[in-house]
Amino acid sequence: MRMLINVPETVVADALRGMAAAHPELTVDVENRVVVRGDAPVAGQVALVSGGGSGHEPLHGGFVGPGMLAAACPGEVFTSPVPDQMVRAAAAVDSGAGVLFVVKNYTGDVLNFDMAAELAEDEGIRVAKVLVNDDVAVTDSLYTAGRRGTGATLFVEKIAGAAAREGRPLEQVEALARRVNESSRSFGVALSAVTTPAKGSPTFDLPAGELELGIGIHGEPGRERRPMMTSGEIAEAAVDAVLTDLAPRNPVLVLVNGMGATPLLELYGFNAEVQRVLGERGVAVARTLVGNYVTSLDMAGASVTLCEIDEELLGLWDAPVRTPGLRWGM
Repeated sequence: MRMLINVPETVVADALRGMAAAHPELTVDVENRVVVRGDAPVAGQVALVSGGGSGHEPLHGGFVGPGMLAAACPGEVFTSPVPDQMVRAAAAVDSGAGVLFVVKNYTGDVLNFDMAAELAEDEGIRVAKVLVNDDVAVTDSLYTAGRRGTGATLFVEKIAGAAAREGRPLEQVEALARRVNESSRSFGVALSAVTTPAKGSPTFDLPAGELELGIGIHGEPGRERRPMMTSGEIAEAAVDAVLTDLAPRNPVLVLVNGMGATPLLELYGFNAEVQRVLGERGVAVARTLVGNYVTSLDMAGASVTLCEIDEELLGLWDAPVRTPGLRWGM
């Protein structure tokens, strides 16, 4: 194992200390594992709170800031945060306008955010929840009942965060977040296995010369293994899997997302093939984002997420945002 760490037991705490040093505009509570925008709570604004296991950076802590999340709760690597973290985050950012929990569909996250919502409401905080379940690869997996939550989480957090920044009420922000999730689909491909700090070796066996179609962001099995394919062939498999489940009549947002170890040179080349396939399938593209946003530690591979949009959603996507992992217009 060759990793830029001290010891596996302190990986998350060390990363949070580094985040605090790099981003003084955030309030990073290393001991209690909560990342909060420094000006929270913001009067009159719904506060978005999300979280999940570490190892998917910049998701979620890297998306805390104006125009996106008000707070994030990092768990241990590939492990859900606990309800106490979520309640602490909600209390830190609630201005009285309510809190929206954005929850990826993984069993631990769902159970803990459900419990946290009840505890927060007991403390007088109004809470709504939206479940992100955009992955079309498999219906159930090692970590989920139903579809996994993956790349669409970024779309939900950005668009709902923009709506919250406009001062829209909790019910509207929640409805928008649900609409974005329902309009989004994702499909991922792994070219190598992921290695967690605690294990120190690949978490599954992927022989040389093979890839896995439909992989999850924790290394969960996908649909099938095949001999290595070209970038164009992978793009056709991924886009067609998404379009089988999503038949957009309007333009789409495109996220070409790296799994953590794929260079931008390859991701931009892959995006060229994704755009080619979308053009051949008659799908218009409104905006494209390429990079490592919803990752899986050191996994090589990529995912494609499409979100069908209208003028309202596009305007909210284009709205200013300032976070460590996503920023424009400010």
